[in-house]
Amino acid sequence: MFLTTAQAALLTMSKLVTVAPEPGGGWCVTADREMVGAVRLSTSGTSIDLTIAPKLPVRRLFFLLGHSQKDVDWHRHTTNVQKQQELVPAIAHAFARMCERALNQGVLQGYSTVEESATVLRGRLRTADQIRHRFGRPLPIEIRYDDHTVDIPENRLLLAAARKLLRERDLAPATRALLRRILVRLNRVSPLASGQILPVWRPSRLNTRFQSPLRLAELVLRSGSYEFKESPGLRVDGLVLRMWQVFEDFVTRALADALRPMGGRCLTQDRRFYLDHAKSAKLRPDFVYEPPGSHSPSGVVDVKYKQVRGTRGNMGDLYQMLAYCTRLGLPEGHLVYAAGPGTATTRHHLHGEPGVTIHQHTLNLDAEPKALLAQVDTIAEAMRN
Repeated sequence: MFLTTAQAALLTMSKLVTVAPEPGGGWCVTADREMVGAVRLSTSGTSIDLTIAPKLPVRRLFFLLGHSQKDVDWHRHTTNVQKQQELVPAIAHAFARMCERALNQGVLQGYSTVEESATVLRGRLRTADQIRHRFGRPLPIEIRYDDHTVDIPENRLLLAAARKLLRERDLAPATRALLRRILVRLNRVSPLASGQILPVWRPSRLNTRFQSPLRLAELVLRSGSYEFKESPGLRVDGLVLRMWQVFEDFVTRALADALRPMGGRCLTQDRRFYLDHAKSAKLRPDFVYEPPGSHSPSGVVDVKYKQVRGTRGNMGDLYQMLAYCTRLGLPEGHLVYAAGPGTATTRHHLHGEPGVTIHQHTLNLDAEPKALLAQVDTIAEAMRN
Protein backbone atom coordinates (compact mmCIF):
# COMPACT_ATOMS: atom_id res chain seq x y z
CA MET A 1 0.00 0.00 0.00
CA PHE A 2 1.30 3.45 -0.92
CA LEU A 3 0.82 6.11 1.73
CA THR A 4 2.30 9.46 2.53
CA THR A 5 4.42 9.66 5.65
CA ALA A 6 1.72 11.74 7.33
CA GLN A 7 -0.97 9.16 6.52
CA ALA A 8 1.21 6.35 7.84
CA ALA A 9 1.69 8.34 11.04
CA LEU A 10 -2.10 8.80 11.31
CA LEU A 11 -2.69 5.06 11.02
CA THR A 12 -0.04 4.37 13.65
CA MET A 13 -1.54 6.93 16.04
CA SER A 14 -4.97 5.30 15.75
CA LYS A 15 -3.66 1.96 17.07
CA LEU A 16 -6.34 0.30 14.95
CA VAL A 17 -3.69 -1.06 12.60
CA THR A 18 0.04 -1.74 12.57
CA VAL A 19 2.06 0.04 9.88
CA ALA A 20 5.52 -1.07 8.74
CA PRO A 21 7.64 0.19 5.80
CA GLU A 22 8.29 -2.15 2.86
CA PRO A 23 11.06 -2.18 0.28
CA GLY A 24 10.24 0.06 -2.65
CA GLY A 25 8.59 2.80 -0.61
CA GLY A 26 5.32 1.04 0.21
CA TRP A 27 3.76 0.27 3.57
CA CYS A 28 2.41 -2.94 5.05
CA VAL A 29 -0.79 -2.27 7.00
CA THR A 30 -2.02 -5.02 9.33
CA ALA A 31 -5.40 -4.68 11.04
CA ASP A 32 -6.03 -5.50 14.67
CA ARG A 33 -8.05 -8.71 14.43
CA GLU A 34 -10.25 -7.61 17.32
CA MET A 35 -11.46 -4.40 15.65
CA VAL A 36 -13.79 -4.00 12.65
CA GLY A 37 -15.55 -1.02 11.14
CA ALA A 38 -15.08 2.06 8.98
CA VAL A 39 -13.55 5.32 10.23
CA ARG A 40 -12.03 8.56 9.02
CA LEU A 41 -8.76 9.46 10.75
CA SER A 42 -7.84 13.11 10.75
CA THR A 43 -5.57 15.71 12.30
CA SER A 44 -5.21 19.39 11.57
CA GLY A 45 -3.83 18.87 8.06
CA THR A 46 -4.16 15.19 7.10
CA SER A 47 -6.98 12.67 6.83
CA ILE A 48 -7.44 9.12 5.59
CA ASP A 49 -10.36 6.70 5.37
CA LEU A 50 -9.85 3.28 6.91
CA THR A 51 -12.12 0.24 6.53
CA ILE A 52 -11.47 -2.95 8.50
CA ALA A 53 -13.67 -5.73 7.16
CA PRO A 54 -14.72 -8.57 9.48
CA LYS A 55 -13.60 -12.09 8.62
CA LEU A 56 -17.11 -13.32 9.27
CA PRO A 57 -19.86 -12.73 6.70
CA VAL A 58 -21.82 -9.63 7.65
CA ARG A 59 -25.03 -11.62 8.19
CA ARG A 60 -23.23 -13.84 10.74
CA LEU A 61 -21.73 -10.87 12.58
CA PHE A 62 -25.11 -9.17 12.60
CA PHE A 63 -26.64 -12.24 14.22
CA LEU A 64 -24.00 -12.15 16.98
CA LEU A 65 -24.68 -8.45 17.56
CA GLY A 66 -28.43 -8.90 17.70
CA HIS A 67 -28.43 -11.96 19.91
CA SER A 68 -26.18 -10.32 22.48
CA GLN A 69 -28.79 -7.59 23.06
CA LYS A 70 -31.51 -8.14 25.63
CA ASP A 71 -34.61 -9.73 24.11
CA VAL A 72 -33.92 -8.34 20.64
CA ASP A 73 -33.68 -10.54 17.57
CA TRP A 74 -32.55 -8.11 14.89
CA HIS A 75 -32.75 -10.47 11.93
CA ARG A 76 -36.53 -10.53 12.37
CA HIS A 77 -36.71 -6.77 12.01
CA THR A 78 -34.48 -6.35 8.95
CA THR A 79 -34.49 -7.26 5.29
CA ASN A 80 -31.73 -7.71 2.75
CA VAL A 81 -28.96 -7.53 5.38
CA GLN A 82 -27.32 -10.48 3.64
CA LYS A 83 -27.06 -8.39 0.46
CA GLN A 84 -24.95 -5.72 2.16
CA GLN A 85 -21.30 -6.34 1.43
CA GLU A 86 -19.91 -4.17 4.25
CA LEU A 87 -20.66 -3.90 7.93
CA VAL A 88 -21.45 -0.20 8.28
CA PRO A 89 -23.89 -0.06 5.31
CA ALA A 90 -25.60 -3.15 6.74
CA ILE A 91 -25.99 -1.52 10.15
CA ALA A 92 -27.28 1.70 8.58
CA HIS A 93 -29.75 -0.22 6.43
CA ALA A 94 -31.06 -2.27 9.34
CA PHE A 95 -31.39 0.79 11.59
CA ALA A 96 -33.25 2.76 8.92
CA ARG A 97 -35.71 -0.09 8.30
CA MET A 98 -36.36 -0.65 12.01
CA CYS A 99 -36.98 3.06 12.58
CA GLU A 100 -39.27 3.25 9.57
CA ARG A 101 -41.46 0.43 10.89
CA ALA A 102 -41.59 1.90 14.39
CA LEU A 103 -42.30 5.49 13.27
CA ASN A 104 -45.02 4.42 10.84
CA GLN A 105 -47.24 3.98 13.90
CA GLY A 106 -46.42 7.48 15.11
CA VAL A 107 -43.61 9.30 16.90
CA LEU A 108 -43.19 8.18 20.49
CA GLN A 109 -44.26 10.75 23.08
CA GLY A 110 -43.64 10.96 26.78
CA TYR A 111 -43.39 13.29 29.72
CA SER A 112 -40.35 15.48 30.20
CA THR A 113 -39.68 17.62 33.29
CA VAL A 114 -39.25 21.29 32.39
CA GLU A 115 -37.80 23.98 34.65
CA GLU A 116 -38.17 27.57 33.48
CA SER A 117 -39.05 31.15 34.35
CA ALA A 118 -42.60 32.22 33.46
CA THR A 119 -45.22 34.86 34.17
CA VAL A 120 -47.97 32.29 34.78
CA LEU A 121 -47.88 29.50 37.36
CA ARG A 122 -47.85 26.07 35.74
CA GLY A 123 -47.10 22.93 37.67
CA ARG A 124 -45.14 23.64 40.85
CA LEU A 125 -43.33 26.70 42.15
CA ARG A 126 -39.62 26.14 42.77
CA THR A 127 -39.60 28.02 46.04
CA ALA A 128 -35.89 27.75 46.79
CA ASP A 129 -34.92 29.00 43.32
CA GLN A 130 -37.49 31.79 43.50
CA ILE A 131 -36.05 33.06 46.77
CA ARG A 132 -32.45 32.62 45.61
CA HIS A 133 -32.79 34.39 42.26
CA ARG A 134 -35.86 36.68 42.59
CA PHE A 135 -36.24 37.51 46.27
CA GLY A 136 -38.89 40.18 46.74
CA ARG A 137 -40.02 40.16 43.10
CA PRO A 138 -43.37 38.55 42.19
CA LEU A 139 -42.55 38.01 38.51
CA PRO A 140 -41.25 36.10 36.72
CA ILE A 141 -41.67 32.93 38.75
CA GLU A 142 -39.51 29.80 38.77
CA ILE A 143 -41.66 26.78 37.97
CA ARG A 144 -41.37 23.06 37.28
CA TYR A 145 -43.89 21.01 35.27
CA ASP A 146 -44.19 17.83 33.22
CA ASP A 147 -44.69 18.41 29.52
CA HIS A 148 -46.11 15.78 27.13
CA THR A 149 -43.63 16.01 24.29
CA VAL A 150 -41.66 14.15 21.63
CA ASP A 151 -38.42 15.60 23.04
CA ILE A 152 -37.64 12.50 25.14
CA PRO A 153 -34.51 10.32 25.51
CA GLU A 154 -35.73 7.64 23.09
CA ASN A 155 -36.23 10.08 20.23
CA ARG A 156 -32.97 11.90 20.94
CA LEU A 157 -31.08 8.62 20.59
CA LEU A 158 -32.80 7.75 17.30
CA LEU A 159 -32.16 11.23 15.91
CA ALA A 160 -28.48 11.20 16.92
CA ALA A 161 -27.90 7.75 15.39
CA ALA A 162 -29.63 8.72 12.13
CA ARG A 163 -27.55 11.90 11.83
CA LYS A 164 -24.37 9.98 12.51
CA LEU A 165 -25.10 7.24 9.99
CA LEU A 166 -25.87 9.83 7.31
CA ARG A 167 -22.22 10.95 7.58
CA GLU A 168 -20.98 7.47 6.69
CA ARG A 169 -19.63 6.67 3.26
CA ASP A 170 -20.88 4.07 0.77
CA LEU A 171 -24.50 4.04 1.90
CA ALA A 172 -27.09 2.97 -0.66
CA PRO A 173 -29.35 5.79 -1.94
CA ALA A 174 -32.41 4.02 -0.52
CA THR A 175 -30.77 3.85 2.91
CA ARG A 176 -29.91 7.55 2.82
CA ALA A 177 -33.49 8.38 1.84
CA LEU A 178 -34.86 6.41 4.80
CA LEU A 179 -32.44 8.09 7.21
CA ARG A 180 -33.45 11.54 5.95
CA ARG A 181 -37.10 10.64 6.49
CA ILE A 182 -36.23 9.84 10.11
CA LEU A 183 -34.78 13.34 10.50
CA VAL A 184 -37.99 14.83 9.13
CA ARG A 185 -40.19 12.77 11.46
CA LEU A 186 -38.07 13.78 14.45
CA ASN A 187 -37.67 17.46 13.52
CA ARG A 188 -39.13 18.61 16.87
CA VAL A 189 -36.56 16.65 18.87
CA SER A 190 -33.52 18.38 20.38
CA PRO A 191 -30.25 17.08 18.90
CA LEU A 192 -27.54 15.80 21.21
CA ALA A 193 -24.56 18.10 21.61
CA SER A 194 -21.13 16.81 20.65
CA GLY A 195 -19.62 14.85 23.52
CA GLN A 196 -22.88 14.81 25.47
CA ILE A 197 -23.56 11.73 27.60
CA LEU A 198 -26.17 9.52 25.98
CA PRO A 199 -29.61 9.96 27.55
CA VAL A 200 -30.94 7.02 29.57
CA TRP A 201 -34.13 5.23 28.53
CA ARG A 202 -35.91 2.30 30.12
CA PRO A 203 -37.86 -0.45 28.38
CA SER A 204 -41.59 -0.18 28.97
CA ARG A 205 -44.89 -1.20 27.45
CA LEU A 206 -45.13 2.17 25.71
CA ASN A 207 -41.80 1.98 23.87
CA THR A 208 -41.92 -1.73 22.98
CA ARG A 209 -41.90 -1.17 19.21
CA PHE A 210 -38.89 1.16 19.51
CA GLN A 211 -36.67 -1.12 21.58
CA SER A 212 -34.92 -2.81 18.64
CA PRO A 213 -33.88 0.44 16.89
CA LEU A 214 -32.99 1.98 20.24
CA ARG A 215 -30.52 -0.78 21.08
CA LEU A 216 -28.99 -0.50 17.63
CA ALA A 217 -28.83 3.29 18.02
CA GLU A 218 -26.89 2.87 21.26
CA LEU A 219 -24.49 0.52 19.50
CA VAL A 220 -23.96 3.09 16.72
CA LEU A 221 -23.39 5.98 19.13
CA ARG A 222 -21.17 4.12 21.59
CA SER A 223 -19.06 2.72 18.76
CA GLY A 224 -18.76 6.11 17.12
CA SER A 225 -16.62 9.20 17.40
CA TYR A 226 -13.98 9.29 20.06
CA GLU A 227 -10.54 10.73 20.72
CA PHE A 228 -7.53 8.83 22.00
CA LYS A 229 -6.13 10.23 25.23
CA GLU A 230 -2.66 9.17 24.11
CA SER A 231 -3.07 11.15 20.87
CA PRO A 232 -5.28 14.18 21.65
CA GLY A 233 -4.74 15.68 18.20
CA LEU A 234 -6.20 12.65 16.43
CA ARG A 235 -9.88 12.46 15.56
CA VAL A 236 -11.47 9.11 14.73
CA ASP A 237 -14.95 9.54 13.27
CA GLY A 238 -16.95 6.45 12.34
CA LEU A 239 -18.00 3.07 13.65
CA VAL A 240 -15.62 0.67 15.34
CA LEU A 241 -16.71 -2.63 16.91
CA ARG A 242 -14.53 -4.57 19.29
CA MET A 243 -14.97 -8.17 18.22
CA TRP A 244 -13.86 -9.60 21.57
CA GLN A 245 -16.72 -7.74 23.22
CA VAL A 246 -19.23 -8.82 20.57
CA PHE A 247 -18.16 -12.46 20.97
CA GLU A 248 -18.14 -12.32 24.76
CA ASP A 249 -21.58 -10.69 24.90
CA PHE A 250 -23.00 -13.28 22.51
CA VAL A 251 -21.63 -16.30 24.39
CA THR A 252 -22.68 -15.09 27.85
CA ARG A 253 -26.14 -14.10 26.64
CA ALA A 254 -26.67 -17.40 24.81
CA LEU A 255 -25.47 -19.37 27.84
CA ALA A 256 -27.88 -17.48 30.09
CA ASP A 257 -30.74 -18.28 27.70
CA ALA A 258 -29.78 -21.96 27.62
CA LEU A 259 -29.57 -22.20 31.43
CA ARG A 260 -32.74 -20.21 32.15
CA PRO A 261 -35.02 -23.30 32.27
CA MET A 262 -32.89 -24.60 35.14
CA GLY A 263 -33.54 -21.51 37.28
CA GLY A 264 -30.80 -20.03 39.41
CA ARG A 265 -28.63 -17.01 38.61
CA CYS A 266 -26.31 -16.24 35.71
CA LEU A 267 -23.71 -13.58 36.54
CA THR A 268 -21.41 -11.87 34.05
CA GLN A 269 -18.12 -10.21 34.96
CA ASP A 270 -18.56 -11.39 38.56
CA ARG A 271 -16.38 -9.21 40.83
CA ARG A 272 -17.08 -10.86 44.18
CA PHE A 273 -13.99 -13.04 44.37
CA TYR A 274 -10.29 -12.48 45.12
CA LEU A 275 -7.41 -14.89 44.73
CA ASP A 276 -5.71 -13.85 47.98
CA HIS A 277 -6.83 -13.14 51.54
CA ALA A 278 -5.58 -9.55 51.34
CA LYS A 279 -8.03 -8.95 48.46
CA SER A 280 -5.36 -7.44 46.25
CA ALA A 281 -5.75 -9.92 43.35
CA LYS A 282 -9.29 -9.53 42.01
CA LEU A 283 -10.84 -12.27 39.88
CA ARG A 284 -13.43 -11.48 37.22
CA PRO A 285 -14.73 -14.56 35.41
CA ASP A 286 -16.84 -13.80 32.33
CA PHE A 287 -19.73 -16.05 33.37
CA VAL A 288 -20.73 -17.71 36.64
CA TYR A 289 -23.77 -19.91 37.21
CA GLU A 290 -25.43 -20.41 40.59
CA PRO A 291 -28.10 -23.13 40.85
CA PRO A 292 -31.50 -22.42 42.46
CA GLY A 293 -31.40 -21.94 46.23
CA SER A 294 -27.62 -21.56 46.35
CA HIS A 295 -25.27 -18.60 46.59
CA SER A 296 -22.26 -20.68 45.61
CA PRO A 297 -21.28 -21.06 41.93
CA SER A 298 -21.58 -24.46 40.31
CA GLY A 299 -20.13 -23.45 36.93
CA VAL A 300 -17.61 -20.94 35.57
CA VAL A 301 -16.85 -19.90 31.97
CA ASP A 302 -14.25 -17.61 30.43
CA VAL A 303 -14.62 -16.44 26.83
CA LYS A 304 -11.64 -15.90 24.49
CA TYR A 305 -11.93 -14.25 21.10
CA LYS A 306 -8.92 -16.01 19.66
CA GLN A 307 -7.80 -19.32 18.22
CA VAL A 308 -7.00 -22.14 20.58
CA ARG A 309 -3.54 -23.63 20.15
CA GLY A 310 -4.44 -27.18 19.31
CA THR A 311 -4.97 -29.90 21.88
CA ARG A 312 -2.22 -28.54 24.15
CA GLY A 313 -4.29 -25.47 24.91
CA ASN A 314 -3.23 -21.93 25.72
CA MET A 315 -1.17 -22.14 28.90
CA GLY A 316 -2.07 -18.67 30.17
CA ASP A 317 -5.77 -19.42 29.76
CA LEU A 318 -5.41 -22.75 31.56
CA TYR A 319 -3.67 -21.05 34.49
CA GLN A 320 -6.42 -18.41 34.60
CA MET A 321 -9.22 -21.02 34.67
CA LEU A 322 -7.32 -23.05 37.27
CA ALA A 323 -7.30 -19.95 39.50
CA TYR A 324 -11.06 -19.52 39.03
CA CYS A 325 -11.81 -23.16 39.84
CA THR A 326 -9.49 -23.19 42.86
CA ARG A 327 -11.02 -20.04 44.35
CA LEU A 328 -14.63 -21.04 43.62
CA GLY A 329 -14.08 -24.62 44.79
CA LEU A 330 -15.16 -26.14 41.47
CA PRO A 331 -13.90 -29.42 39.97
CA GLU A 332 -14.48 -28.20 36.40
CA GLY A 333 -14.20 -25.02 34.35
CA HIS A 334 -14.97 -24.06 30.74
CA LEU A 335 -12.96 -22.03 28.22
CA VAL A 336 -14.80 -20.93 25.05
CA TYR A 337 -12.79 -19.95 21.95
CA ALA A 338 -13.83 -18.35 18.67
CA ALA A 339 -11.71 -20.64 16.48
CA GLY A 340 -9.28 -23.51 16.56
CA PRO A 341 -8.25 -26.81 15.03
CA GLY A 342 -9.36 -30.24 16.13
CA THR A 343 -12.55 -31.26 17.87
CA ALA A 344 -15.14 -28.87 19.28
CA THR A 345 -14.28 -29.83 22.87
CA THR A 346 -10.95 -30.80 24.44
CA ARG A 347 -10.45 -31.73 28.11
CA HIS A 348 -7.42 -30.97 30.23
CA HIS A 349 -7.14 -32.95 33.48
CA LEU A 350 -4.83 -30.99 35.76
CA HIS A 351 -2.80 -32.43 38.63
CA GLY A 352 -3.79 -31.83 42.23
CA GLU A 353 -6.05 -33.16 44.92
CA PRO A 354 -8.85 -33.60 44.03
CA GLY A 355 -7.75 -32.16 40.66
CA VAL A 356 -9.43 -29.86 38.13
CA THR A 357 -10.78 -30.62 34.66
CA ILE A 358 -10.85 -27.76 32.17
CA HIS A 359 -13.11 -28.09 29.13
CA GLN A 360 -11.85 -26.23 26.08
CA HIS A 361 -14.70 -25.46 23.62
CA THR A 362 -14.36 -24.10 20.08
CA LEU A 363 -17.34 -22.44 18.38
CA ASN A 364 -17.82 -22.43 14.62
CA LEU A 365 -18.98 -18.84 14.10
CA ASP A 366 -19.60 -19.40 10.40
CA ALA A 367 -22.36 -21.92 11.19
CA GLU A 368 -26.02 -21.13 10.69
CA PRO A 369 -27.64 -19.39 13.71
CA LYS A 370 -29.50 -22.50 14.90
CA ALA A 371 -26.37 -24.62 14.65
CA LEU A 372 -24.31 -22.00 16.49
CA LEU A 373 -26.81 -21.79 19.32
CA ALA A 374 -26.84 -25.60 19.47
CA GLN A 375 -23.07 -25.46 20.11
CA VAL A 376 -23.67 -23.10 23.03
CA ASP A 377 -26.41 -25.42 24.31
CA THR A 378 -23.82 -28.20 24.39
CA ILE A 379 -21.62 -26.08 26.67
CA ALA A 380 -24.60 -25.34 28.91
CA GLU A 381 -25.41 -29.04 29.07
CA ALA A 382 -21.84 -29.77 30.13
CA MET A 383 -22.18 -27.19 32.90
CA ARG A 384 -25.40 -28.82 34.16
CA ASN A 385 -23.87 -32.30 34.40
